Amino acid sequence: MDENNYGFNGSQFPQQYGFDSAYAPSVTLNQYIARTFGWMFLGLLITFAVAVGTVASGLVFSLLSSPLVLIVLTVVELAVVIAFSATLQKRSVGVTRGLFFLYSVLNGVVFSLYFLMFDVANLMAVFLLTALFFGAFALYGRFTRTDLSRLGPILVGGLIFLIVAGLLMAFIPGFSFMERIVCMVGIVIFLCFTAFDVQKIKANYEYFYGNDAVLQKASVYSALQLYLDFINLFLYLLRFFGNSRSSN
Repeated sequence: MDENNYGFNGSQFPQQYGFDSAYAPSVTLNQYIARTFGWMFLGLLITFAVAVGTVASGLVFSLLSSPLVLIVLTVVELAVVIAFSATLQKRSVGVTRGLFFLYSVLNGVVFSLYFLMFDVANLMAVFLLTALFFGAFALYGRFTRTDLSRLGPILVGGLIFLIVAGLLMAFIPGFSFMERIVCMVGIVIFLCFTAFDVQKIKANYEYFYGNDAVLQKASVYSALQLYLDFINLFLYLLRFFGNSRSSN
């Protein structure tokens, strides 16, 4: 799930897309941030609803019986995230929102597997813990006066470490001892990404101040970034604290 920060990062967002900002703003900064988080929460709700529906309908067992379907879903998810950022400038607001909802649905199908792997009580406990950590670092990103953009290269390096470590653990059994270390690194990385991405929301608002269409698209993009931060944080916390059914 480490698809976070494909496309533009940090202050590269404004520099990569030279949009016009010649019109009066229709929302305040607080309203803009609230709307962005609203999109994120809506995406999480869709993912949860689709996951529950997939389990309740029994479709989740079809996923287990056909690993190829999971591979295809994962590839499509990655393609949606890349396309989401790569064509942002040329897309309408409606298409941008549609891609966000599509990703939320696809991720919900994949997430249904976790209802089979973990007890619901464990999932709920880790979800609440994720919400607590995520909220704390989101508040820090919103109100800190420290420039977090300098964290960009470090966070990208952390993502590369997580991807490489994940591949090593998947294909080389001897690297399984790194599981808890990788989980701790992942937790720290995505907590920092949370603060980093929240601060980017403020930067985007200030740069695109007045151009409502661009602000709306940037808001949905930021919502996707926050959604990915939350999902990845949840997964690493689940791997660190959760007890799978197979281990009981």
